[in-house]
Amino acid sequence: MTFGLSNTDFGLIAAAFGVGYMVMTVIGGVIVDRYGSRRIWTIFAILWSVACALLGLASGIAWLMVFRLLLGIAEGPSFPAMTRVTADWLPISERARALAISLAAVPFASVIGAPLISHLVAELGWRWMFFILGSLGIVWGIVWYIIFRDHPRESPCVSASEVDEIEKHLGVSTHNNLPLPKSTWTFMLFNRAFLANNYAFFAFGYLLFFAITWLPGYLEETYALKVKEAGWFLVAPWLMATILLLIGGVISDWLYQKTNSIRIARSHLIWICQVLSALCFIPVVISHSLTVAMISITLGVGFGMMPNAAFYAINQDLAHDRAGTSLGIMDCAFAAAGILAPLVTGWLSGVTGNFSAAISLMIGLTLSSALAIFLFQHPDELLKNKNLLSDTSGNRT
Repeated sequence: MTFGLSNTDFGLIAAAFGVGYMVMTVIGGVIVDRYGSRRIWTIFAILWSVACALLGLASGIAWLMVFRLLLGIAEGPSFPAMTRVTADWLPISERARALAISLAAVPFASVIGAPLISHLVAELGWRWMFFILGSLGIVWGIVWYIIFRDHPRESPCVSASEVDEIEKHLGVSTHNNLPLPKSTWTFMLFNRAFLANNYAFFAFGYLLFFAITWLPGYLEETYALKVKEAGWFLVAPWLMATILLLIGGVISDWLYQKTNSIRIARSHLIWICQVLSALCFIPVVISHSLTVAMISITLGVGFGMMPNAAFYAINQDLAHDRAGTSLGIMDCAFAAAGILAPLVTGWLSGVTGNFSAAISLMIGLTLSSALAIFLFQHPDELLKNKNLLSDTSGNRT
C-alpha cells in the first residue's frame, strides 16, 4: 500500500468519515426540513463529490483523514433529504417500498463498485479511482436539481388531480386517518420507541461499516485473496443485500396494508431480520472454510440490510412533520457506529491477529439491538397516545 498503513491506521482513516458524518447529519436533517431536499441535497452532493476527488490528491495519512472527515460532513444531509422526499410525496402504505428502492442503491453500488473499483485501482491507481467517482457525483447533483421538486404541487410532471390525490393522503396522519401533533425534540430524542430504533440502527451501522471497510481486508488477510479476487468475492453479499432490502420494503408495506399496524410492519421485520443476520455470522467465527465464510457473510449482510427501509419509515411514521430531523438523529447513531466499527475492528484484529473477536462483538451488538426493538418499540400505542393528547388538548402541541 502507498502509505504503508497498519490495520489500526486504516481504522483511524475510515473512522474519520464517521466523525464528519456525526457532526453534520443532525444539522443536515434540520436544514432539509427547513429548506427542502432539492437545494440542500444538490449543494451537499457536489461538496461530497469534491471531497471524494480530493482524496485522490492525499499525500499522507493526515490528509487522508482530513478528506475522509470532509466526505463525512458532506454526506450528512443525504439520507435525511431522501427521507424528506418520501415523507412529502408518499403515504405510509407506500413509503417502505420507495425507501427500499432508494436504499438498495447502497448495496447495489457495491455489486458494481466492488469489482469495478478493484479494477480501477489495479489498472489506473487509487488516485484516479477517486477522481472518477467525484466527477460522477457532480453530474448527479446537477441532474437532481434540474429534475426534482420539493412538493408535488411544484412539479410540472404532476397534474392537478394527481396533486389533490397525493395531498389528500398526506393531509391526514399517516396512521389511522388521525391528525398528529407536532414532533418535539424531547419526543424525538427520548421516547423509547425512537431510542430502541436508534440503538438498533447503530448496531446495523456497525455491521455495515464493518462490511464496507473491513470485508476486503478480512478476505485478503484470512484467505490470502488478492485485491481483484476480493472484489469479485464481495459481489455476492452486496447482491444479496440488494435483493433482500427490496423484498423487505415490499413485505413491510404489505404487512401494513393487511394489519394497519406499524409494529407488525416495521418493528417485527427489524428484529427478526437482525436475529437472522447475527445467526448467519456465527459460522464465520467457528469455521475456516472460504466457502462457508462467503455463504455466511452473504446471508448475514443480506438479512442485516433487509429491514433498512423499515428503520427509515419509522421516522416518517412517528414524526412526519420533522422526518428529516428525526432521521438525522437516527443517522447520528449510525455515524457513531461508523467511527467505532473501523477503529475497534482494526484494533481487535491487530491485537488478536484475526477477525474472530471483532465479528463476535458485531454479533452480540446485533442480537442486543433485536431485543431492544422487541421489548421497547411499540409505535402503534405511541401514535394512539399522541392522538389522544392532541384530541384532549384541542390543538397540536
